[in-house]
Amino acid sequence: MATEANVLSVEGYTLDYVTRAGPIRALDSVDLRIARGEVVGLVGESGSGKTSLAWAIMRALASNAVELAGSLKLSGQDLRQLGPGAVRAIRGRRIGMIFQDPSASLNPTMTLGAQITEALVAHMGLRTKAAREAGKQLFAKVGLSDPAAIMRRYPHEASGGEKQRVVIATAFACRPELILFDEPTTALDVITARQILDLLRDLQAETAVASLYISHDLAVVSRIAQRVAVIHRGRIVDEGSVPNVFTAPSDSYTRALLDAVPKPERRLVSSTVTMSEKRLVEVRGLTVRYGRPQFFGKSLGTAGARDVSFDLAPGEILGIVGESGSGKSTLARALTGLAPFTGTLLVGGREIASIADMDSAYRRTVQIVFQHPDASLNPRQRIGDILARPFALYGRAGTQPIRSAVRDMLEAVQLPPDYVDRFPHQLSGGEKQRVAIARAFAAGPALVICDEVTSSLDVSVQAAVIDLLVELRRETGTAYLFISHDINLVRQIAHRIIVMHRGELVEAISADDLAARGPSHPYTARLIAAVPTLLAA
Repeated sequence: MATEANVLSVEGYTLDYVTRAGPIRALDSVDLRIARGEVVGLVGESGSGKTSLAWAIMRALASNAVELAGSLKLSGQDLRQLGPGAVRAIRGRRIGMIFQDPSASLNPTMTLGAQITEALVAHMGLRTKAAREAGKQLFAKVGLSDPAAIMRRYPHEASGGEKQRVVIATAFACRPELILFDEPTTALDVITARQILDLLRDLQAETAVASLYISHDLAVVSRIAQRVAVIHRGRIVDEGSVPNVFTAPSDSYTRALLDAVPKPERRLVSSTVTMSEKRLVEVRGLTVRYGRPQFFGKSLGTAGARDVSFDLAPGEILGIVGESGSGKSTLARALTGLAPFTGTLLVGGREIASIADMDSAYRRTVQIVFQHPDASLNPRQRIGDILARPFALYGRAGTQPIRSAVRDMLEAVQLPPDYVDRFPHQLSGGEKQRVAIARAFAAGPALVICDEVTSSLDVSVQAAVIDLLVELRRETGTAYLFISHDINLVRQIAHRIIVMHRGELVEAISADDLAARGPSHPYTARLIAAVPTLLAA
């Protein structure tokens, strides 16, 4: 029953989206309440209805949304009964929202200072000079080291963590009653995400704002929320205190989500790989420098990777971990010819002195799967055409018709063969990533570089993709360079792990040794400590 103590009261709320195929039920009789000073987590997979509920509360639903029943009350006031003018007055002032990608939340044509100043002038009635001064104080409060300088910067001149702090400062600036957090740390590396979570906890405790924290990451929710609601296909299937729901879930869907959370002790591959005399990959002193080329013998660029050396055995899974800017993806770019490098690179005993040496045979041997399949799959091509290309390029179909080989490849990644006629937008995120994996394996590679391939996926979809990669390796003997900022996930799947920090390799250790004796470098220890675990204090 709703009371005055409830800042947000959602009662019997039902929402449909009208499509050409008919209505789709997005939210079904949802009940949810948040008291002042309380953080409630809302967890579920993509498409479960989490973000639809947030947009409904913000009164920013799509044009094809139809509200069928229920109420959405802010401190007793039904938001569904408000006109456009009243809704605009509430947004930013009484309800704040922090999105997943801070770059999409900020106007690229305005300085960061102008954006928080605008909010303070519009919602708090401050004059411009006073708003600028208040903005600087808020930037300092959220941990930005040089608030005056940040005020003058544009979004592209700030890091991801800095931009998210600006968004947080703006959301808290007008002292709202309710803040909606929609995956606010998903786009950040693990150390930055930990810092942002700590900041959110401190601000929430100080302001006593009511908070709805939306995420697919159960470990993150267990770190920040007091209560949690689990949503599945538009219905709340589990709700209660975080310890109760996460230790004794009442619904099978919740149990499946919990089981999918990466656990370092649950190894998915055998402990060792035989390091043969003939290594698949040998890297010695590899350096990648971004920026302007050398001038009078001195480089003016920035080192993305410095003097990195490692080996990779046939069939081995080598994990590469580190925060954003550590050099993980720089190594992937160098090995796939997307970034020029210096140093020694041998693949299959063949020396690759530069990008010019990366011919068709090399590109067949070394394939890559990127983080975002939406950016790597041509949206105008059908899945069958996307997967046919590597067969045509490398002639692997043999006497088998290419379309038949494509169907076999879809089955290998556990997708229906009739997906050949679909376009990427007709697939889910996990399905699109399976297509990207199928395209890499269609070339018959000896090495597949997996660059943050699960970071944008729900925990259960992530687990399914990891199981697929392990199975494909078992069947083909393909080696992986598995790049991730999630060291717990890497500890599950990798035989050995190398740790990157500010462009340098600071530790190389087997997964077994890491489990037995712990890290030897303090940065590795920081990475492990930063990864949220269920029911973390």
